Amino acid sequence: MKVLFVIAGAVAGAPLRYLTDRAVQSRHDSDFPWGTFTVNVVGSAILGFVVGASTAADAPHWVQLLVGTGFCGALTTYSTFSYETLRLWEQNARLAAVANVTASILAGLGAAYLGLAISDSIWR
Repeated sequence: MKVLFVIAGAVAGAPLRYLTDRAVQSRHDSDFPWGTFTVNVVGSAILGFVVGASTAADAPHWVQLLVGTGFCGALTTYSTFSYETLRLWEQNARLAAVANVTASILAGLGAAYLGLAISDSIWR
């Protein structure tokens, strides 16, 4: 039964990842991977919120499986982040590659912390 929650979350997260990436990237006239950056930061915030809710509000385990593992796992993408960073580097856009790594790590951690803080403020 647990795997069905993960699958259900992924069924929603994967197409949303693709559609968001395309929508965001189409609005930028640069090689910087804004779409991937966006889905990764948003996914980090959602996961932080879910972890906070699971801890503070004792949310059911199925919520973690559905939203945390399934939805966020399909929404976010480390492999595309890695590929796009290497592509920038190979195209001699070294500053953009380093900026992508730095901004993604800092924004992802900040978003996860913000999601956790929002969750804490609601349930504590």
